[in-house]
Amino acid sequence: MKSIYIIPKRENIEESLRLSKKYNAYFEYNDFFLPSILDDEDKKNELIEFYKGLPRDRSRDTLHGAFLDITLNSADRRIREVSELRVRQSMEIAEKLGIRGVVFHTNMIANFKDENYMEHWIKSHAVFYRKLLQEYPKRDILVENMFDFDPDMLLALAKELKEEPHFGVCLDYAHATISKVSTKDWLEALKPYIKHMHINDNNLKQDQHKPLGQGEIDYKEFHKLMTENEMEVSVLVEVSQIEGQESSLEYLVREKIYPLYL
Repeated sequence: MKSIYIIPKRENIEESLRLSKKYNAYFEYNDFFLPSILDDEDKKNELIEFYKGLPRDRSRDTLHGAFLDITLNSADRRIREVSELRVRQSMEIAEKLGIRGVVFHTNMIANFKDENYMEHWIKSHAVFYRKLLQEYPKRDILVENMFDFDPDMLLALAKELKEEPHFGVCLDYAHATISKVSTKDWLEALKPYIKHMHINDNNLKQDQHKPLGQGEIDYKEFHKLMTENEMEVSVLVEVSQIEGQESSLEYLVREKIYPLYL
């Protein structure tokens, strides 16, 4: 469904609520992926209750899940167990918040083109996510390209889980711009599976998370690709500061760019 998202800032929540109301924007929470939060039950529950106490509907919100050092395909049992624990903690937070779903990263070794590694990555993630979807049948799992060189692995995973209605791809358009493959090829390859997207700006070399219009990404081309492919997906303006969020939303409206082009 076509819609816009922002990252709420707890320390400036009134401004986040104002922007949300002005642009009919949903929230993608970025407060819960740090290990220091995941290991502190009191702090974690305090954050959950804070967001539950806001006067708004959370049912279409999303959450950025744990991604630091997550290796679900690790051959080391202990590393794999901790990775699975962190992912489950993210899903449990989403459950308590009553939100739409959670975004996770691919977290692969992008330039390790060993066939056995790639096959194991795909199969191990598919098995784990399929089980997780059964454990949390009301939540979406949205897997995002991180610094992947191309869409191949994410596409293979999506095909493995194509029968799962709550699995989808989160295409980070800004990450795609610094890969070895054109954004056109990224979008067209993953189109059947994309449910959510992240956008921000950069210099086409580094992942800078600049406000829209302050870097080198051609968002007119983005709009063209989205409309020509008849995309109907949610989009997060992945910019942290309120000022950058607001200028980005104004940019989308002013330049008539998806999804704020009407």
